[in-house]
Amino acid sequence: MAKTTEIFWHNLNIEKIARLLKTDVEDGLSEKEVKENFYNWIEYKKRDYKITKNTENVPDLINEVDDSILVDVIECEHKGKCKENCMTAFRILPEDLQFYRRMNLPIPRLCPNCRHFNRLKLRNPLKLWHRNCMKEGCQNEFETSYSPDRLEIIYCEKCYQQEVY
Repeated sequence: MAKTTEIFWHNLNIEKIARLLKTDVEDGLSEKEVKENFYNWIEYKKRDYKITKNTENVPDLINEVDDSILVDVIECEHKGKCKENCMTAFRILPEDLQFYRRMNLPIPRLCPNCRHFNRLKLRNPLKLWHRNCMKEGCQNEFETSYSPDRLEIIYCEKCYQQEVY
């Protein structure tokens, strides 16, 4: 099993970063390489959770969930295979359970880290496109994070304000 590493990239010049990134080591830099280049090596503890509830055994509907779920350690659906710093297991806190019940949401099947990275994938890319306002008769051109191939209707700020208010 490969070790998990975290490297702090401070005080590096571009040439050194480029040289380090061309390593052939499958899982990044080895502990020796990290220490030779004056980085901090962090040894993570192996996650050895005692899972008490598999994902398949979690009810689909929140009204079928009783308070006993608060003591369960629930297996993450990814089981650590997603490469998104999966925690492999998680617990439901009383505040979480209250929220899920109030909002009528099912108990999650993924650990908090996997859920976080899934949300990040839904964000628009860090790129701007030049678009024209899609309101009939308006010819304003502006920059937006919505690419031209997306289906959303995009208005300039003035037309949007008129539409909303």
